[in-house]
Amino acid sequence: MKKLMTVLLFFTICNVFSQKAFSTGEYFKFRIHYGIVNAGYATLEVKDAVKNNKKVHHVVGKGYTTGMTKFFFKVEDDYQSYFDKETGKPYQFVRKIDEGGYTKNQEGFFNQGNNTVTVNDYKNDTKKTFTVPNNVQDIVSVFYYLRNHPDVSDLKTGESIAVDMFFDDEVTKFKLKFLGREDLKTKFGTVSAMIFRPYVQAGRVFKEEESLTVWISDDENRIPLRIKAELAVGSLKADLDEYKGLSHSFKIKSK
Repeated sequence: MKKLMTVLLFFTICNVFSQKAFSTGEYFKFRIHYGIVNAGYATLEVKDAVKNNKKVHHVVGKGYTTGMTKFFFKVEDDYQSYFDKETGKPYQFVRKIDEGGYTKNQEGFFNQGNNTVTVNDYKNDTKKTFTVPNNVQDIVSVFYYLRNHPDVSDLKTGESIAVDMFFDDEVTKFKLKFLGREDLKTKFGTVSAMIFRPYVQAGRVFKEEESLTVWISDDENRIPLRIKAELAVGSLKADLDEYKGLSHSFKIKSK
């Protein structure tokens, strides 16, 4: 269950796009299973905010364990991002997590003019500035940036796209491979889905680079539907459990 919200966010990163695929008020809730156990939930919500005297998107992501899982492994994660409504470039991120005693409390501020990000680590009382590439994303903003990217919808089976992402005080190249399409049975009915494989860093969280498989709706919303992940210990599955505030009709083939 460790890094529960991180896994979910990697899942939602793969929610690929159409123009204006989301807007203020969009909300997703995911049910998380660890093996056969209903382990918890994660949510993503798009709000409005003001940064640098302009209106921006403010996305709030929460992850938490429930039931007996909460007694054995408590997770309370808070991920937030503020990013430009037109360019998708992030201005600020928040990462405040508690995962079985593993904690972080960070806030990052992007300077898009000189390609830097300054990270305040409140837990360790440190402040560091990092040089980053142009158009770098944080782990939350990259999901929404990708949803409006002009190239992803043209990917052929086996092709990939890569995005620079700042996470854990370093820039990584997030690579997303398109595997194909299938009809996926969900609690809302059968939905046409696109299948992707994000390439992630093997180690403490994921079993290997190809540990994740994700399904997103093949419509204008590009809704995250399901993730399956092989972790360093055990396996995880996340399914969309609730949604509201979509910009387009959710296309369901059959109930």
